[in-house]
Amino acid sequence: MTENETRPQDAEAKAELEGVPEELVLGANDEQASASELEAVKAELEAAKQDVLYAKAETQNLRRRMEKDIADTRAYAATSFARDILSVADNLSRALDSIPADLREDDKMKNLVAGLEATGREIEKVFGSHGIVRIAAKGLPLDPHQHQAMLEIPSADVEPGVVIQELQAGYMIKDRLLRPAMVAVAKKPD
Repeated sequence: MTENETRPQDAEAKAELEGVPEELVLGANDEQASASELEAVKAELEAAKQDVLYAKAETQNLRRRMEKDIADTRAYAATSFARDILSVADNLSRALDSIPADLREDDKMKNLVAGLEATGREIEKVFGSHGIVRIAAKGLPLDPHQHQAMLEIPSADVEPGVVIQELQAGYMIKDRLLRPAMVAVAKKPD
């Protein structure tokens, strides 16, 4: 067979290589070069696959963080407003506590007391609907994560470190501290 004559297999191979870059066609004739190029391409492909996997994982982590941030923002958006309203609730409670028991039964004061108590219940209901709950304090051991000890009172009746008086109510909003309860704690008598 002469150089100008083509074999049927060569014609098929030539047809298959159409559209393939010339560097690859020329490298196909050299087996050793094509094997090393193939290994290099495989290595690049593997590196690209790893990069894609890392990018997908990072995107998924970022999406999860953003979803958590959005959920936290929704859950705790009312925090500063709730702190401000706590002082209103405290003043309402003080107003009720300042009314002597004998005046509470007086016909002139009965409606005022009933109105103040109803307002207090409404505030507690609104707090509850927004996940704001009062922290239990009296009779419990001091919890530095929820209570702020303002003073110690000597007591033989109660174990040292137990809250014996609540000076100001504390509140949580969902699972976060909104305001610590200010308390008096028992200590051993001198």
